[in-house]
Amino acid sequence: MLRSFLISLVFVSVLRAGEFNKVLSIGDAAPNWENLPATDGKQYSLKSFQNAEYLVIVFTCNSCPTAVDYEDRIIQFANKHKDKVAVVAINVNLIKEDSLEEMKKRAKEKKFPFVYLFDESQKIAKSFGATYTPEFFILNKERKVVYMGAMDDRNNATEVKVHYLEDAINSLQKGESPKVKETVARGCLIRYKRVRED
Repeated sequence: MLRSFLISLVFVSVLRAGEFNKVLSIGDAAPNWENLPATDGKQYSLKSFQNAEYLVIVFTCNSCPTAVDYEDRIIQFANKHKDKVAVVAINVNLIKEDSLEEMKKRAKEKKFPFVYLFDESQKIAKSFGATYTPEFFILNKERKVVYMGAMDDRNNATEVKVHYLEDAINSLQKGESPKVKETVARGCLIRYKRVRED
C-alpha cells in the first residue's frame, strides 16, 4: 500500500514538470517578479506589462556567444509583434561582463526595442526553471505558460527551418493552441551562483 502511494507521488511530481523544464509545465501560472532594474533606469514587475496581450520572456546575457547571435532575431521579432506582444529580456549572470552597466552599454549599442532586466538574486530564472541563454517562454493573456524552449531549430540564422516562437505566437493570435509547446533550449548554461550545502 505504502509502495503504491510513493509511486503515485513520484508519478504526480513528474507530471507537474515539463518535458524538458524541471520546474514549470505548460499551463502553469507564470512566476511573479517585482521591481527588477532595467537598462533604461526604471524598475519593472510582471504587472508592468499587463496591457500586453502576450508576453515573451527571454533569459539572455551579454557573455554568451549564442545569446549574442540571437539578438538580431529577438529584435526583429519584437519589432514585428510590438502591437500585441511585449518582449522582456532578463539577465541573471553575476560576472562583470553581464553587470547592469555592461547591459546598458549593450542595449544602447544594439538599440534594443524591448526591456532588458537584471536580477542579481537569480530568483526569477530559478522560478522559471531556466537553464540556458537564450531560453524563451510565452505567456498568454492570463499569464500562463503556453510555450517554453528555443526560439527556433538552428543557432545559425541562415539554417533555420522551424520558427518555434513565431509559430506559437501566430497560433495564439488565431485563437489556437501552439502545435509545439515545448522544446529543448540551446546555448550557454546560466551561471547560477553555487549554494553551499551543509
